[in-house]
This record gives sequence, C-alpha cells and structure tokens, in this order.
Amino acid sequence: MRASVCKSISNVNQFKDQLLSWAQQFREVVFLDSNHYPQQYGSYDCVLACDAFTSLKTDYHNAFDDLHQYQQQTKDWLFGYLAYDLKNDTEKLHSQNFDGLHFPDLFFFQPKKLFLLKGNELKICYLNMCDDEIEYDFEEIGKREKGKGKSQSSVTLKQRISKEKYLEKVSEMLQHIHRGDIYEANFCMEFFAENTQIHPLEIYQKLNAISEPPFATFFKNNTDFLLCASPERYLRKQGTKVISQPIKGTAKRVFDEELDHQSKADLAANPKERSENIMIVDLVRNDLSHTATKGSVQVEELCGIYTFKQVHQMISTVVSEVEVTTSPIEIIKTTFPMGSMTGAPKISAMQIIEDLEETKRGLYSGAVGYFTPDNDFDFNVVIRSILYNSNEKYVSFSVGSAITAESKPESEYEECLLKAKAMLEVLSEK
Repeated sequence: MRASVCKSISNVNQFKDQLLSWAQQFREVVFLDSNHYPQQYGSYDCVLACDAFTSLKTDYHNAFDDLHQYQQQTKDWLFGYLAYDLKNDTEKLHSQNFDGLHFPDLFFFQPKKLFLLKGNELKICYLNMCDDEIEYDFEEIGKREKGKGKSQSSVTLKQRISKEKYLEKVSEMLQHIHRGDIYEANFCMEFFAENTQIHPLEIYQKLNAISEPPFATFFKNNTDFLLCASPERYLRKQGTKVISQPIKGTAKRVFDEELDHQSKADLAANPKERSENIMIVDLVRNDLSHTATKGSVQVEELCGIYTFKQVHQMISTVVSEVEVTTSPIEIIKTTFPMGSMTGAPKISAMQIIEDLEETKRGLYSGAVGYFTPDNDFDFNVVIRSILYNSNEKYVSFSVGSAITAESKPESEYEECLLKAKAMLEVLSEK
C-alpha cells in the first residue's frame, strides 16, 4: 500500500524547516516536532503528514463510532484531531458557549505523503499511487529556504473574561468545591482577535522557537490552523502498553540560575501543586482501568519536575496494559477528554466548566496526533496553542489553571497570564 525510501539527513534542523515550508502547498498538513526534548516514550523526532487521500470530518454525534469504522477500514496511518466537545458523544453533556472558530469536532485524514525522521534517518512513505514523486519531492524540499519574510502586523487581542469577572467565576468555582460538588476543575479563558489576518507558518515558527516543547504541532485543514507549543502528552499506545502523562503544576523560569533552581525546588515541594497533580493521577488511573487488563494500571512516576524554556512543570506518568484485541478508539473514548483539562469528578467538573466558561473550547484542550497501521497511537494535549480560521479571520488562544480548595483567585489569574505569555508575545510582535 505504501512505498518506503530511506534517506540520511546531514542538517536536521535545516531539513525540518525546509520540510514544513514545502508542505504549505497542501490543503491538509500535520507537522509534529519533538524539538529534541529527551523523552522516555517517543518514536520519532519529527513527523510530516500531508495531502489527504481520504478523510473523516464530523461533529460530536457518534464521532467515536465513525472514527472506529474509518480506522478499521483504512488500516493505515491516520493524522488529525479530537476536539474537546467530543465529550458530548460519550456523556449527556452539551456545549452552547460562543464559538468564533467553527472547527469540526473531529477531523482525520489518510496522507498520501508521509515523512518520519529519527536522528539523521528519514523514512519517506508514499501511497503507491504517488510513489513515483518521492525523489522529485525530496529534491524540491532540499531547495527550500525557511518559510519567512512576510511582514506580520501586530494583533490586537481582547480578553473574553475580564480580570474582575475571572476572579468572580473562580470564587464561584470554589463554592462548588467547598460544597463537595467537585474536588478540582480546570477553568479557562479566551484571548481573541476578530477581522484579523496572520501568517500561520511564521507565527508557528516564532512560538516554537520561544518554547521548544516536545509536542509542537503545525496543523492545517484548508482554512483551519492550529499552531501548538504543547509540553503535554495526552495518551500513547505502544503495543499493548498505554501511557498517559498529565501535567498539573507550573512555576516560572528565572534568569538567575540559583533562583531558577529554587523555583523548581519550590514547585516540587508545593503541597497545593502536588495535590492537584495527585488528584488527576487518580482520575487517569480510573480512566485507564476501563480498558486495562486486571491489575496493570501503575504510576511509573509521581510528580516529576521537568524544565522547559518558559516554565517548570510537574508531570506524572501513568501506564496500563491492554489486550491485543482492544480497540485503540475504545482506549481513547474511555479516557477523553484528558483529566488534566477537566477535573474530578470528571463529569461534574465538565458540567460546571461549561456553565462558568464563556467560550466553546473546541480544539483547545482536545488532542492532535496519529494512528499507525499497527493500531498504535500518540496524541498531545492542545494547550499553549494559537487557533486561526483564515476564512472567518478569527484568531484565538485560551489558557487555564486547576482550581482546588486551596486556590487563591488572584494567584490563578497570574498563572493564566504566565501561560499566555508566549502566545501574547508572538502575536504582539511586529
């Protein structure tokens, strides 16, 4: 079904820039970059999938069933996303908040052209219908210069929820927690710009350079764009092993080395951040148990501290084993949306989130990734991301934080602004 050719790449960083620049000609593009971040669980340093042969686009109604059927029929590489509102397919939930982006709830495609980079080794996998284009395309990619040069005017962003309103809403969330309705919920707010045009490739490159995260993504589906600098893995399946790595707990980086080390140590010892993380670990353990073989759910690492260019993060790793016959779609369906972006108990948290937030989350706090022909998969969490509908000329990004009984509304607001820093910076640059 696919023809494969291997190439050796001498300048990997240059090649990645050339590859992404070359891909802009296609209607559908998924570009995944690990930015050489050291990972225990990782298959490729960089992946590009482009030019759909077949695709699936749908709203949330029966979405997981449709995806299961599509995945079983193609038995091939599939790339795409799951938007947050697929929760409405698995639970009696709804979404009636404002949506300026109008992305489909689910979109996947089977690429004609696929590039898999690991170290200096590049594997090119084209569908047989176009395998005679491999050598020509590889030559064309090598001629590319880094896609840049378009002048990007500064974007004037508005905040959907004012600071005053945000503090009120977090206080309301705390009332739910004190009443025992929930233990924790992730509360988010949107920054947006209307009647605005941006250059997606240039914005992605700037955002990625600022953060260099392990789950960076450039996604394009015609006029829909995701420019993602995510540090978080949602879920990975590797043979019969399933891996979830929720992030809960954030501390800012400091220029002074000693103070930066202290910031990291303070995060590791912070009881509020640890309790946030442990609550979500319990939720993830419960989610994974729906498809796990008996007794196989394990916490491999609890509250590990990882350093990124912008922030320190607290990350846990939860794993399970599944039967060979277990559908990959079932594993995703029983864990989606990810606990780090919802709360505990999950359904109650999602109901309260829906009432208090003012924007439909859409692809934000959803997941982007791929399925392999062998029923494996790997998906990130869509955070630290800019979303853009070039047809509607609407630019959006959202940030959030976990609200627990110990939360102080003012501190949560400051955490949101810390997470918004990179997106504000790249959109405000001239």
